[in-house]
Amino acid sequence: MLKRAIDFPLDNPWIVILGLTVLIGAGVHAMLNIPIDAFPDLTNNQVVVTAEAPGLAAVEVEQLVTFPIESALMGLPNTLEVRSISKYGLSMITVVFEDWVDIFLARQQVTERLAQARDRIPAGTEPQLGPLATPFGEVYQYTLEGGDLSARELKTLHDWEIKYQLRAVQGVADVNTWGGFSVRYEVVVDPQKLRSYSIPLRQVFERLRDNNQNFGAGFVEHASEQYTVRGLGRAVTLEQIGEIVLGAHRGAPIHIHDVADVRLGSVPRQGAVTRNDKGETLSGMVIMLKGQNSDTVIARIKEAIEKMKIALPKGVELVPFYDQSEVIEGTIRTVRNNLLEGGGLVIIVLLLSLGQWRAALMVAFVVPLSMLAAFIGMRAFGISANLMSLGAVDFGMVVDGAVVMVDNCVHRLQTLKEQGVEDINYLEEMRTAAHEVAVPVLSAVTILIGVYIPILALEGLEGRMFRPMAISVVSAVIGALLIALFAVPAGCRYFLRDVRAEGKETFFGPLRRVYGRVLETTMNHRVLAAAVALVIVSVAMGSMGFIGAEFMPRLDEGSILVQTIKLPSVSLTESVELQGDVERVLLGFPEVTRVVSKLGRPDFATEAMGVYEADVYVNLIPHEEWTTADTKEGLIDAMAAALQQVPGVGFNFTQPMAMRLDEAVSGVKADVAVKIFGDDAEILEQKADEALRVMR
Repeated sequence: MLKRAIDFPLDNPWIVILGLTVLIGAGVHAMLNIPIDAFPDLTNNQVVVTAEAPGLAAVEVEQLVTFPIESALMGLPNTLEVRSISKYGLSMITVVFEDWVDIFLARQQVTERLAQARDRIPAGTEPQLGPLATPFGEVYQYTLEGGDLSARELKTLHDWEIKYQLRAVQGVADVNTWGGFSVRYEVVVDPQKLRSYSIPLRQVFERLRDNNQNFGAGFVEHASEQYTVRGLGRAVTLEQIGEIVLGAHRGAPIHIHDVADVRLGSVPRQGAVTRNDKGETLSGMVIMLKGQNSDTVIARIKEAIEKMKIALPKGVELVPFYDQSEVIEGTIRTVRNNLLEGGGLVIIVLLLSLGQWRAALMVAFVVPLSMLAAFIGMRAFGISANLMSLGAVDFGMVVDGAVVMVDNCVHRLQTLKEQGVEDINYLEEMRTAAHEVAVPVLSAVTILIGVYIPILALEGLEGRMFRPMAISVVSAVIGALLIALFAVPAGCRYFLRDVRAEGKETFFGPLRRVYGRVLETTMNHRVLAAAVALVIVSVAMGSMGFIGAEFMPRLDEGSILVQTIKLPSVSLTESVELQGDVERVLLGFPEVTRVVSKLGRPDFATEAMGVYEADVYVNLIPHEEWTTADTKEGLIDAMAAALQQVPGVGFNFTQPMAMRLDEAVSGVKADVAVKIFGDDAEILEQKADEALRVMR
């Protein structure tokens, strides 16, 4: 059956041309449309629920908000875990589903259960689903700076104009605001004045509510025209609020401004943003929709920002401090260079070993074709192009089948020409040569594919980690196998007609002679050869314990993220002051161009950080211009030593995407974390201190 399958394209070359055309067309289409990321998506299938309860301490949040919501979400079909965290004014519950569950179905099920919990939580607390995104979805972050606008005006500009324009960009799930001051109108009542006018506080609330709304009154017809009748009662200025009448005293009206101070204030906040030791600003964080192409979405975001600049007030600008496309471009550039260099080396080795440039080029042609096959497989299984999926493709392994096939065809033709045969039937000779090695080639590649089958069967985090690698490699190998069995023999029929007889020694001729002598010695001393092989295997296995291991390859993202932590009781004002000290130290390094600190949590709590925590984004100049250290590790050591002069602040150095990866894997933004479980808070704290002392 295999022989007949090989014979058909040999007898019908147009089938080969058609097949290669389809492969190239489909491969190019897949390559141009495949999502591009730096890392594979390792996050589990989760839905996050957040509920803000302003004013409630962590204990009350746990008892009054978290427990009712968490208990309502228990027992959802196909859930793996329900976990929560309660902090001052915030409850965050994470529901983890099986990987195969559709995310929209999961969100619908969670929404239905939330309806059951709403009657059991305090009034005014509204649970909300988090954005439809992954932890890697924070693809673009910026600060809003400049102009003559106040901090409140900048926040209003961002929340009512910039935010909605960016949210309308295709592929964007949400835009979150971090820091700044949200405006609110405050009516500060003087109790003494209320008592003097005999006005209860309840009446102030009622008058503010009843006299601060518009209403419709139908329409009237006049002179063949229809006019809409409206009642305009909504207050839009502080003066209008102050003019609201509370009642009368001795025949004179009593207004709000007679008993209260009406002023502009700011909504209480649990987060702030500082930059370059210049005080506070605000930042925006664009969150990408799950499953979108990061590179494409970021390009759309930048295009929208360029269009938006025309309408911004004079001097106001969006200054990016984190752009994930730079990391992605660096990753893809590294992988592309490695693939090109690897492919080039394969071609050079083939030219030197085969001694026939046409034969070598024919095998080399398999390299890009197999890569296109890999793109088709990745696109079919919804896998993005990233460090793991593309970096796993080994061209030396991919071309094995084609090398064997071409080498046998060349050897057969050389043998015939050495024998002086002039009238060679190239069709039959290539048919015979292909039949001779078809089964060995198929067997070898099948064994290779079999190695990856257990990886394809992995589930959970391991599956999300290694399955993209296995799919890309298997797709490339299968594509190369089909080309080697069906396209290469047909190509040899037409392109190897001028192959020369064996005469001039190739580059590897001396190596072949050495190999022959070594092989003969090995066959004559089998026991010694087996003993040497056993020693080599034993040494190799023994060395495994001394080789370092990492969960993910470390990628230089081009920037540094410093996580700072202070005493949990610190105020936001003091935390901002301390953060300025941190930024001042970091800016003292010539390698640092910009420092942005994000403290606490944003307006919509996608983060559960307290005001005592901060993520510090440190932008760096190109590596070639560094003077403090030659490596990033050396620079981090220097920064860590310098930051010791800032009292009351602890530090952890990482990178933006690496931090998100650590958080996605373990729920903790660090490489190593210890979780201690129990029901006694005092004992838990004691054991945590003991674990900390041991780890130090």
